[in-house]
Amino acid sequence: MNILILGSGGREHALAWKLAQSRKARRIFIGPGNAGTAMTGTNIKLDPENFPEVKSAVTEYKIDMVIVGPEAPLVEGIHDFFLNDDILKSIPVIGPDKSAARLEGSKDFAKGFLTRHNIPTAAYRSFDRTNLHEAHEFLTSLKPPYVIKADGLAAGKGVLIVNDLLQAEEELIAMIGGKFGNAGHKVVIEQYLKGIELSVFIITDGKSYKLLPEAKDYKRIGEGDTGLNTGGMGAVSPVPFADDTFIKKIRCRIIDPTIRGLTEEGITYKGFIFFGLINVMGDPFVIEYNARLGDPESEVIIPRIKSDLFDLIEGVAKGDLAERDIEIDNRFVSTVMLVSGGYPGNYEKGKIISGLSDTKNCVVFHAGTKVSDNSIVTSGGRVLAVSSWGLTMEEALEGSYKNAGLLSFENIYYRSDIGFDL
Repeated sequence: MNILILGSGGREHALAWKLAQSRKARRIFIGPGNAGTAMTGTNIKLDPENFPEVKSAVTEYKIDMVIVGPEAPLVEGIHDFFLNDDILKSIPVIGPDKSAARLEGSKDFAKGFLTRHNIPTAAYRSFDRTNLHEAHEFLTSLKPPYVIKADGLAAGKGVLIVNDLLQAEEELIAMIGGKFGNAGHKVVIEQYLKGIELSVFIITDGKSYKLLPEAKDYKRIGEGDTGLNTGGMGAVSPVPFADDTFIKKIRCRIIDPTIRGLTEEGITYKGFIFFGLINVMGDPFVIEYNARLGDPESEVIIPRIKSDLFDLIEGVAKGDLAERDIEIDNRFVSTVMLVSGGYPGNYEKGKIISGLSDTKNCVVFHAGTKVSDNSIVTSGGRVLAVSSWGLTMEEALEGSYKNAGLLSFENIYYRSDIGFDL
């Protein structure tokens, strides 16, 4: 089977790396991919959000299945585009249709869904220009800090947590006024939940699901979770506090009601669901849904899947996921993200990366790289994710940091405290 993975980051490299190990995968194409994915498959120059370009690649390379990595094509309706095209409609797309992708594409829809199906989440209200005058009363009913979220996709920048009431009101007005473009024309304000976060993932064919390994990622740029939010500076899996009892709560209170709720609302969901959760005094609450795998969580959860990942993906395509098996490696996996100096603000690209051939007993997933003049150079803010296994979390982290120290490019930066809070 010829498989096309859409995307260009560490998540897509991890998917390509794992699927390349399957005997059922004949050829793996990645569009547009990066320097790392080129080592595990064939890169195709295309824009995942340009659906006619994707169609051209699918027909030219005789693609049998498409796996969508990033959220934007899903929210824009790439699955629907395939279903409505006579040439493409028989080709399975792993990723939800536009209706189902609203779980990520609209914070307002997601919060409403959670409320309708009695799934634990923070109290909230949504505001736009029509009811903006009511926001002050709702904000004063909450204790600071205040959580303010742009309704739509804002490239990971649309969530603000502020302590001052006046600043919260100013940010609300700025969002609705266009600070994040169309993403902020509607804004969700919600109660702040205090606890420790974790990411839980499933793969589903719309009827049944398989639970994938959980992970904890680290979003802030600075040590001790300080500074600006990023796309993720590292991750670990498993999460020590997510024992069998806690996972059972997640299944019963969150995952099962989500699958039932989608069915009750007539939404067929095929693909991955990311549950952004927070552990509040031993009870799980939903912070957000994502309609795809996370990044850098993919770089720790995919290496823990011992069985054939393609077998699960095929189960989604054929609708018989319940009959498929998944085997998980009990070892810990950690990943440390190496980023460009200045990220998540302004940074330079095109810096030559050295040391890639010196790493041992790890996998270096490429997140923002390309080949230029026969050298691998940086092409993004997040550049490389160094993933290592260990019998303990400390052993896994030791391997990640040891290998991270062998890699270099101008103005390289990485956090030295991933896993510190566990």
